[in-house]
Amino acid sequence: QVQLVESGGGWVQAGGSLRLSCAASGSRFITNMGWYRQAPGQQRELVATISSGGSTNYADSVKGRFTISRDNAKNTVYLQMSSLKPEDTAVYYCNAIIFGITYWGKGTLVTVSS
Repeated sequence: QVQLVESGGGWVQAGGSLRLSCAASGSRFITNMGWYRQAPGQQRELVATISSGGSTNYADSVKGRFTISRDNAKNTVYLQMSSLKPEDTAVYYCNAIIFGITYWGKGTLVTVSS
């Protein structure tokens, strides 16, 4: 059974940094991994994705501030977030695509205060 477990969320002041981690278990055949977020009253939106080969894609709102990376040996994806803004406040979800099926973690809350 595939499981994704996020960690690293918390509270930070605007301008600060946080690093999120997501460890996947239950399969080694992961293609794309990514981070999405959902703010209160908003739809879930893409933050960043990374392929098994390391190609990355970012939402315009986080380009230059967030960096996604992965350790394939550990089946772990990371999101380094810097210069955080109050509008980055959301629940951040990790996902992984395995044999065409998308799996989601339960999310970790990031709160950025002004």
